[in-house]
Amino acid sequence: MKKIILALAILYSVQSFSQEYIPLWTADKMPNSRGIILPDSISNERIYRVGLPGMWVFLTSKQENKGGAVVIFPGGGYHHEAYNISGLQLAKWFNTFGISAFVLKYRLPNSVDLKDHSIAPLQDAQRALRIIRAYANSWGINPDKIGVLGTSSGGHLASTIGTHSEDVAAAGDSLDRYSYVPNFMILVSPVIDFGMKGYGFHKGLLGDNASEKMIAEYSNQLRVTSKTPPAFIVHAQNDNVVPVYHSLVFHKALLDSGISASLHIFPQGAHKIALRDNPGSTALWTELCEQWMKEMGFIETKH
Repeated sequence: MKKIILALAILYSVQSFSQEYIPLWTADKMPNSRGIILPDSISNERIYRVGLPGMWVFLTSKQENKGGAVVIFPGGGYHHEAYNISGLQLAKWFNTFGISAFVLKYRLPNSVDLKDHSIAPLQDAQRALRIIRAYANSWGINPDKIGVLGTSSGGHLASTIGTHSEDVAAAGDSLDRYSYVPNFMILVSPVIDFGMKGYGFHKGLLGDNASEKMIAEYSNQLRVTSKTPPAFIVHAQNDNVVPVYHSLVFHKALLDSGISASLHIFPQGAHKIALRDNPGSTALWTELCEQWMKEMGFIETKH
């Protein structure tokens, strides 16, 4: 399997950036696929269709390496992926303080190639974590310090991989023996509660006719257990796209299960909290996040 994965690792340039890109699967071994070959569809820094999912690799320098890593899930309502503003830019930021980062290009539920639309993003997320742990040693990454970050619907995917214990990415190869469970979650303006009335957050992932059972299944505040990893959560009180209630209910669920959770609700920022140009105190979220990672031991400090 190592030879297969190494063969998958290719270097190429995509638009304005150049990084190593690693496909998650070979086209003939991709689970949950009907075998339809689809090209990617990218426009205005958004990915609207994913043919072969994979991840861009942003390894930090050996001199600055602090041992941790973060897998980033760009948001976009499970309709598209804003891979630059909620992906690549954040990856470069993590590198500035010694954390390696991986930006996942995951399959979107609207793909005609999928057999089961609801599990495709989670399959790709779990596979990404397994690949990173398999190569953690060669990349200078501590396999016990690998977290996930997601914005908006990407935050839903990040909280899903942190709360759903079912293995939906088993491929029958050597990677199956590696854990896909993240060691921590960073959630920015996350969608959490699919059952919130009047917003229809579930439609992008589950479609228009989702059952109440499926809506509850992916309302991730209901999936928190004592084994859920710790979380750092950021939200704006004036977010009228994904109300702050989502972060509040998830924070409460974490606390009720005895999970360490750091919640930061800022008065401004709407649904536009990003790496830069945040209003007022919202601009502090990146510094708070870095300090939290140090406090929790996910950034190795040398004495």
